[in-house]
Amino acid sequence: MIGLIAATANGRRNAAHVAGAWADARLYEGKAKEALHRAWNECDGIVLFLATGAAVRLIAPLLESKHRDPGVVTVDDAGNFAVALCGGHESGANALAARVAETLGGTPVITTASDSVGVPALDSLGEKLGLRLERSSDLASVGAALVSGEKVNFVTDRRWPLGPLPKNVVRTDEWEVPLILISDRLVETPRPSVVYRPPSLVAGVGCSKGAGAEEILDLFRRSLLEAGLTEKSVAALASIDVKRDEAGMLEAAEKLDLPIHFHPAEALSVVQAPNPSELVRGAVGTPSVAEAAVISSGAELVLEKRKSANVTVAIGRLPVRGRLALVSLGPGEDTLLPPLAREALAASELVVGLEQYVDRIGHLLRPGTRVLTLPLGNEVERAELALSEARAGGSVALVSSGDVGIYAMASPALELADEDVDVVVVPGVTAAQAAASLLGSPLGHDHCSVSLSDLLTPWGVIQDRVRTAAEGDFVVSLYNPRSKGRDWQLGKVKEILLRYRPPDTPVGIVKDAYRPTQQIILTDLASLRPEDVDMLTIVLVGSSQTRVVAGRMVTPRGYLS
Repeated sequence: MIGLIAATANGRRNAAHVAGAWADARLYEGKAKEALHRAWNECDGIVLFLATGAAVRLIAPLLESKHRDPGVVTVDDAGNFAVALCGGHESGANALAARVAETLGGTPVITTASDSVGVPALDSLGEKLGLRLERSSDLASVGAALVSGEKVNFVTDRRWPLGPLPKNVVRTDEWEVPLILISDRLVETPRPSVVYRPPSLVAGVGCSKGAGAEEILDLFRRSLLEAGLTEKSVAALASIDVKRDEAGMLEAAEKLDLPIHFHPAEALSVVQAPNPSELVRGAVGTPSVAEAAVISSGAELVLEKRKSANVTVAIGRLPVRGRLALVSLGPGEDTLLPPLAREALAASELVVGLEQYVDRIGHLLRPGTRVLTLPLGNEVERAELALSEARAGGSVALVSSGDVGIYAMASPALELADEDVDVVVVPGVTAAQAAASLLGSPLGHDHCSVSLSDLLTPWGVIQDRVRTAAEGDFVVSLYNPRSKGRDWQLGKVKEILLRYRPPDTPVGIVKDAYRPTQQIILTDLASLRPEDVDMLTIVLVGSSQTRVVAGRMVTPRGYLS
């Protein structure tokens, strides 16, 4: 819950606006001091529509610990600035300030050191991956070294999709260098260090009927200690479904605050476990429970089953899932870049794409981001390269202009992607939408898009699709209309369309939409000149209903008829 507190008329108006826009916001009435005291223990974040000085004096007596205090944002009386006052990372004040600013049309003010210099915040690094910060971590010392550009040692058992790390974060044998460690292993870190525990382990558990929770917990912990692994990295327990109601197992899971994944005996019985038991098969229908449950969870055994009087435990390590973001950059200027695209780029350690696309967003990339470009025509290679990096545990963005799903890189990447990689598709403004917005509203009724490139689609098929679109009286967006090597196809398409459309059918030609080199031509079908068109152009051909009104293309839907 987000608490909203205001003291002035303008502040109350802004607070009311935010409350109306956010389902998770609550407007606290009454005097600011009293309202703050109520909100402090009830809310995850608090927005004070007060001067910063007044806000500081009000919250000072309430502050206890950054691990427990809510994030606090202050907003000026005009709603121009949202200042993340405290709890920037851990309590989400930075994100809250950005959210408030977006709602009010203001500017977020973020002053945490890491955000100011574009480096990751240590107290929230890998949060979305489930990394847990060891309480003994020296955030102050390592964080100071990180933001000041001093050398910081980075050690991890496996690659994780963390996003870009600054160039001063390196692998080194220098023992005195501050350390960032990601590991599920029990290791000593005598120097200034920050230690993260990944959710990388699964514990398979089998037990006799009536086995107690304490025996399960004892063997569980002894097994982890034997393997040199930390309990903090155990993501789940796994067992056989006949133990679904076993009181001791349920109690143990509750004490560990871990889920239990139950597998049917039929599934476990076909798993090739290293230590099968015919006695176990006779009891529950599978020769292995603990080891088979680990393997069935997708983990690799790192400790074969250990036994006590009534319990068996095995430990496995889960694979790391990399992340591939298929990112739409929109048509041109930064203002049309989707917010989700900005987030995806910031979270990616590697950006793959055509050079001209990557150059557009270079200023948006965080320090340490790697860039790989391949020329036009290497679409499959680009997709394969991006997927290879993601499969290795990386966080990768594969970028395209317009919308990545429209004649762009989403299709080949998803054709090649397996279930071993997390894939997210970030939508954007398509080239046709951008061109249409500059022309008026030509796509106001039924429309379709056709690419004139015959590199992957036979020309005969393209002609048939254009003919069908013309017969159906669709507005037609022509992608890839003309190149140096394909200079005759657009003329042929013009001929086809003229068989079904009158010569004065409006046609819009938009080159380099929303870029400094933008060109817009409004003409008609008879006057369409292929030589005015290239590969950076979208051609929009109107339907029989499309007309020009006040210099703008409009395809009516019939509201005024």
